[in-house]
Formats: sequence, structure tokens, C-alpha cells
Amino acid sequence: MANEQRGDLVLLVTGATGNVGGELVRGLASTGEPVRALNRSGSPEGLPPGVEARAADLNEPDTVRGALDGVEALFLMPGYGGQRQILKDARAAGVRRVVLLSSPSVRTGDRGNAVAGYLIEAEEAVRESGLDWTFVRPTSFMSNALRMADRIRAGETVRLPFPGVRTADVDPYDIAAVARHALLSDAYAGRALEVTGPEALLPADRVRILGEVLGRELPAVGLTDEEARAELESELPKPYVDAFFSFYVDGTLDESVVLPTVEEVTGRAPRTFEDWAREHADAF
Repeated sequence: MANEQRGDLVLLVTGATGNVGGELVRGLASTGEPVRALNRSGSPEGLPPGVEARAADLNEPDTVRGALDGVEALFLMPGYGGQRQILKDARAAGVRRVVLLSSPSVRTGDRGNAVAGYLIEAEEAVRESGLDWTFVRPTSFMSNALRMADRIRAGETVRLPFPGVRTADVDPYDIAAVARHALLSDAYAGRALEVTGPEALLPADRVRILGEVLGRELPAVGLTDEEARAELESELPKPYVDAFFSFYVDGTLDESVVLPTVEEVTGRAPRTFEDWAREHADAF
């Protein structure tokens, strides 16, 4: 849909400084789409020229309400307390379409899982909102590799949880590209778009590729389940650690299947992990 057909209507991106939201804002702005970007500070710092910055907290719907005026389509981050009210306000403001960032974990149906549970609730809220909707369900993000950056910079051995689990990680750039098409077109209304990268890799494969890009060998060791649990529980609340163990140890979630969604939606192949590593090599 071209800008002139929408008149003054804008596209609203929540989580506009995050991995996916930031890429989405840049992608929309690069093609001249009118974009309103929400973050907690409302600062325009780091946003492309011409993007309107607004301060909002998705846990406080009153802070979002004014930003919905003149909005045609909304990109929504999941899991916030104000979600249902925001969707109600969006419909009242005349918003036509919502694109929700979700996950394949909703297919487990496990409401007791700390990750799947809030995403199941988010999808239900969107379905019940009365808005046209699309769910974008990516596998694990390639950008999760940034968690290894401190150890790699320090020359330490990289410690890898779930070393035997293959995942078809996806670049947030590609997630945002799919979301952009869903925001701009009616073609994906009522669909869940499951988004993957082009190859299923083991954690050690990603370390090896990073080493090749950086031009040095990176020592790495796979953790036992006991070691992984102890390490993860030092960083994350236990319910989230339990969720990851359900996915990757109990096998309730398989993220190894490569799907053609990125190419079908965008017309180009998804980026490889090597592509991502080369673009972010400075972080390591």
C-alpha cells in the first residue's frame, strides 16, 4: 500500500530500540514510510531522520493511548500488563492492523511454561481484539550470540548450554523484514508466520563461524545439564530456566526445522549466521 493511499496515517512500532523493533523502524524509514517509534524515554537518539519518537510504557496503557491517534498499523511487543487495554484503545482509535511478535513456543500449548504462557496469552488477546492481525513467530535470534561477547573479548573459554541442540536461528533483520511486509499488506491477515534462518546449527558451529570471521580460534566447552542449570539460574529467574529446559532438554520445542517464510514473504533468502557475524564482528 503506497503512502499516498494512506494519507497521513502512520505505522506505530513498540519496542523501537530493541533487536527487532530497531530493525523494523530502520527498514520502514528507509522506504519513506511514516513511522512513530515508542520507547520508555521518548528519546529520538539512534532513530533515523524523520521518525517520530514518543515516550510510552506498555505496562501503563495511559501512556500509549495518545500515540495511537492517526495510526493505521501497530507492531506490538508481547507480555506487557497493559496489552489488552492497548488493543482496545487501538481499535477505538481506528487502528486497522496489529502485527504481534510471538514465538513457535505457543504451539506447545503449555500455559505453565514461563515463556510459552505469556505468548499464548498475547496471541489470544490479539485474536480477541477485533483488529486484523498477523503473528510473527521467529526461532531463536542470532543476536543471542552477543551473550558470548564478554568471554570472547577476554579470551576466555565460551561455555555452551544445550550443546547438542540444533536451532535454525534467525537474524532480527529478517524478522523485521517479515514484520514490515505484514504491517504494510492485507495479504498476511489472520496468519501466523513462522520465521527461521537458513540453516540449523549447533552452538559449537556458531562459535566456529565466529572464530573464522574474527580470524582466531575460539575455545568452547559444552555444559552438562547440571552445569547449564546452575549457570543460567545465576542470570535468569528460575521459571525461565525451567522453560528453556522444557524446550531444549525435554524436547517440547524443535527449532531445527528450516522454513521458507523469509524468502516467501520478502523475495530474498534469509541471512546466514556468517552474514550476521560479519556485520557484528566489532562486538566481539
